[in-house]
Amino acid sequence: MATDRAVERIFASRPTIEGAGVRLKRAFGYYEVPAFDPFLMLDDFHSENPADYVAGFPWHPHRGIETVTYMIQGTVEHGDTLGNRGTIRSGDVQWMTAGGGILHQEMPQPYVGRMQGFQLWVNLPASQKMMRPRYRDIKSSDIPDASPKKGIDVKVIAGQFEGTQGPVKDLVVDTEYIDVSMVSGRRFDHTVKQGNRVFAYVFEGEGLFGHNAINPLGAEHVALFSDGSHVTVRTAKSPVRFLLVSGPPVGEPVAWRGPIVMNTEQELDLAFQEYWSGKFIKA
Repeated sequence: MATDRAVERIFASRPTIEGAGVRLKRAFGYYEVPAFDPFLMLDDFHSENPADYVAGFPWHPHRGIETVTYMIQGTVEHGDTLGNRGTIRSGDVQWMTAGGGILHQEMPQPYVGRMQGFQLWVNLPASQKMMRPRYRDIKSSDIPDASPKKGIDVKVIAGQFEGTQGPVKDLVVDTEYIDVSMVSGRRFDHTVKQGNRVFAYVFEGEGLFGHNAINPLGAEHVALFSDGSHVTVRTAKSPVRFLLVSGPPVGEPVAWRGPIVMNTEQELDLAFQEYWSGKFIKA
């Protein structure tokens, strides 16, 4: 039986400084665990002033998670201990599985106009936290457009939308990640798996999220949906653009310190001991 999801909670993003001094907005993070399980954090970094972001995120470790970087506008230079080097440009996605351990850097480059991107952290279950690291570089030209009707544009990064499959496959956590743009006076309907955690992050305009919504949700806000099989978004006089993300909860303890997320404090202590002793990267 189809059941419409309502918005259970709304979160406003908050100013945060990360890396070597990057000014960003954190949509959710450490303090919202486990409300967004399997998702740990979503950062929105945007500015027209390069001084807010060019310091970037110099070399740092990760273990136990996946990081997903999606650039709307701008460029980020990337390097890691797997030997990957390259540039993420407007519309591109980097999906990195840290697994048992990786070191990488992400350095935004000066951009004329508004630079904007997102980074999502996906938790890995205990059975896969020490898996072999891997890296996927997805170009904007490989991300399909599955627009269902005039005035609605849907870019499918991972998962499916109305039969269109995103280019990121074989994920540990079965994540759906789509970018939706709507002009005014439209209705968006999407079937999602019951039991999955589902949230929407608005980054342009405003819309009515949930079948019973009466107040619009504006930019830099997150709508966390209740359970159900169906998500509805409507626009009135304003357009809206948002990320819609879903996945099955991991349902395990979270021990989180900086860039490393494990299940116990003992595992965290070991990870940092290995990092400082030079044993963090596994063969």
